[in-house]
Amino acid sequence: MLKSQAGRRFARKTSVLGLLGTGVLFAGSAFTLLTATEAQAATPKTYAYTCSGGPFTNTAISVTVTPPDSATAGGNFELALGIPALMIASTSTPQTTTNLQVTATLTPTPGSVFDAGAKTGPSVPSAATSVLASEVKYKISVPTGSTGSVSVKPGELRLALASSSTSVTTCTTTSTEAVTVPIGTGGGGGTTGTDVVQYECTGPTASEVHDVEVKVELTMPTSAKVGEQFAIKWKGTYTTGKELKAPSTGQTISPKIFAYAALTGVSGLTSATGEGTTTVTAGQPITLPVAAFDLKATANTAGTATVKPGKINFGADTATGTTPAISCTVQNDTALKTYTLTVGAATSPTSSSTTTSSPKPTKTTTAYVTVTPSATKSKTKQRNSQTPKAGADTGAGGEMGPDGRVFILTGSALVAAAAVGGLWMRRRGVSRS
Repeated sequence: MLKSQAGRRFARKTSVLGLLGTGVLFAGSAFTLLTATEAQAATPKTYAYTCSGGPFTNTAISVTVTPPDSATAGGNFELALGIPALMIASTSTPQTTTNLQVTATLTPTPGSVFDAGAKTGPSVPSAATSVLASEVKYKISVPTGSTGSVSVKPGELRLALASSSTSVTTCTTTSTEAVTVPIGTGGGGGTTGTDVVQYECTGPTASEVHDVEVKVELTMPTSAKVGEQFAIKWKGTYTTGKELKAPSTGQTISPKIFAYAALTGVSGLTSATGEGTTTVTAGQPITLPVAAFDLKATANTAGTATVKPGKINFGADTATGTTPAISCTVQNDTALKTYTLTVGAATSPTSSSTTTSSPKPTKTTTAYVTVTPSATKSKTKQRNSQTPKAGADTGAGGEMGPDGRVFILTGSALVAAAAVGGLWMRRRGVSRS
């Protein structure tokens, strides 16, 4: 009996452990599938190409196409093409240092290639016999209002050396497979648009081009009026991995950022601009101001304006120059979040100006009233004419006015009385003590 009960208890424990093990196994399987699904969105696809002609001897190459995890309606996304190492024909060996040129045909649905054309690949030294593996990027524009996903099908690929661009190796693929990029939420402007601005920054030299992303927050003023300068607050934060780096060659630029906002809807009001301070260290990201700074403008007409983030510039080309060292232009304007700015009518003049001017005639009148010496003399002379001819005692000469001795005697009496009273009060106080 005891053995039977012990066996049942052992069986129950074994069953519980079995159920727990099954749950753990199921959870692990789900996690694995989920991780694989998430990773698949950014997994590169490989396409087989057959090549002929031109400066390269490769007859077959494999090209990888890497899409992003997602795209935004009304914006752009980057598609990276991985080009393998290429062998240069002996008859096409470059005589000077040059670069690989890659021209890819891409067909997005829906959308279009934002920057179609030749892309510059790695540097190729003089007399080189091969080209290192490299990567070039194309931007795909997603139409505003698009939903679902964007599929991009790679087509013909043309490879050349920049020093001899007429000699082209043409590569084709028979694959019909496309890469797919899901379209995320948000999208074609309006207050529901994105606040992440995609910039293409050029500088300090024309060959230095950078893709930069900045989350821009704009704060509108609440009391903008015609004829009065107003300020829009600008604050920017880099997207991780998309920072703008200072040149690593030791070039220095002034530590300033000049930010702009684009305004539409009010006549004559097209932009606001302001200046902030940055930190520039060679080879490191150029910092953005921690605190928001003002973009200023003045409207000449009342109305409602639509505001979006605009371009940004960094530094100046020289110590006293006015040309920016690095200029960044917006690449996803139609996808950006918009803000509303209301410009009120000019402040009406008040009656304070009339009140201010009124004291002037009062002051003038007072001056004329007080300065009247001639009138006094005239009245005094009339009194002289009334003085008795017999020289009656009037107390003083006719021009002296009232007799002042009365006032002197009266004042002396008051002073004396005050002195006596003071002595009496003092004595009284001493006697009491």
